[in-house]
Amino acid sequence: MIQQISNSELELMKIIWKEGGKALYASIMSELKKEECEWKKNTVLTLLSRLVDKGFLTTSKIGRRNVYVALVSEEDYLTTQTKSFLEKVYEGNVRGLVSTLIQQDILSSDDLEELQTYWKEKLNE
Repeated sequence: MIQQISNSELELMKIIWKEGGKALYASIMSELKKEECEWKKNTVLTLLSRLVDKGFLTTSKIGRRNVYVALVSEEDYLTTQTKSFLEKVYEGNVRGLVSTLIQQDILSSDDLEELQTYWKEKLNE
């Protein structure tokens, strides 16, 4: 099972996933700067090292530069986290989750229509 990661670690993973699952340290820092994230070099290196230790990333060298490669896909991570949330909060009851989304106006009627269309298409595959 894929373990939990911190919000900061997730931010780095999102950058790496956005880069196609592989990113140089320099491109990670560049992307953080674009997002106006002022993390120091040591902070980023520590977070990347933790992600390697947790089995989310591996590193290799291109010349003298480190390239970080995702071992966990974004889809696998999201699926695991969604299932974990559903089990933890709703005891696996999807209807309870959807009911909350509708009752709290988080899921609009347009969203619901889109989901119904998606579901119908999935059933016809």
